[in-house]
Amino acid sequence: YGSAHLAKVEQTIKEHQVGGVIFFKGNPVKQVQLTNKYQAMSKIPLMVGIDGEWGLAMRLSNTISYPYQLGLGSIQDNNVIYDMGKEIGRQCKRMGIHVNFAPVIDVNNNPNNPVINYRSFGEDPINVGKKGWAYALGMQDMGVIACAKHFPGHGDTDVDSHKDLPVINHSMERLRAVEFKPFQYLIDRGVQSVMTAHLFIPAIDNRPRTAVSISDRAINGILRQEMDFKGLSFTDALNMQGVAKYHTDGELELKALMAGNDILLAPGDIAKATKSIKTAMVMGRLSEEYVWSKVLKILSYKQGLGLDSFEQLNPNHLIQDLNSTSARHVEYKLVEKQLC
Repeated sequence: YGSAHLAKVEQTIKEHQVGGVIFFKGNPVKQVQLTNKYQAMSKIPLMVGIDGEWGLAMRLSNTISYPYQLGLGSIQDNNVIYDMGKEIGRQCKRMGIHVNFAPVIDVNNNPNNPVINYRSFGEDPINVGKKGWAYALGMQDMGVIACAKHFPGHGDTDVDSHKDLPVINHSMERLRAVEFKPFQYLIDRGVQSVMTAHLFIPAIDNRPRTAVSISDRAINGILRQEMDFKGLSFTDALNMQGVAKYHTDGELELKALMAGNDILLAPGDIAKATKSIKTAMVMGRLSEEYVWSKVLKILSYKQGLGLDSFEQLNPNHLIQDLNSTSARHVEYKLVEKQLC
């Protein structure tokens, strides 16, 4: 968004020692240059994320756009989707990206859904799970964290959570039979992270305007205990209106942390969030042991990513590396398999 925005990002890194950054738009060379700059400024290397559901092209120019997941849902050979995940993982590694917020494993069961639709593998929970895992495993085999989203399932909504808080009125029996299934499938096989959704689901938590992303019943309860998820839990972006319009800056981030999330994505006001969390620790609302366990968990993942040190990324031949013959070949295979 220009030099003023970039200056604000630098100031945020210096003043608040944030744990990571997420890139939303630009070109690969500029992103690598910024990544090198931001990493050099950080006492502890940053975890870098991106939404690359159909590849880096979802956010970056001059990169390959793989088919949308809805088209991939028709492919019979999931090995080809694994190959895509592996190639996207390779490209992320080349860019210095550590977590790709993909795959979407929401079940596409509402034709009026304004935000998921073609981003989903389809309406069959079993097929969604299998294809989601093939994609996730490919990335994780390349050392990139995959992220199953949007827990516990954003498919059956007719409201965009970027704009307001969607309501899902299904029973727990229905949720377990449909929406939960792909998440349980990926969790059982070792997906490394999950993104929690800004959804109001009374069957899970009926407290007014309590989104799943800030509900301890949903995250510490269902996701952690019932589904036995041990990996990283990211909130969906906390500046989205699904939660931001109903909770004040600072208190929102505190609720998200207390609910069981490990990483708070895109908080509205980092200074207020930090102050709120520290105050809650002093007042006894929030256990210091709990907070430091989250810190240690994140540092352990960073070490696993090789972030106990950081080597500057090489911008030379970057566009050629991202658009290699093998990368294009995967795209052609996916298109061919969709048409067969």
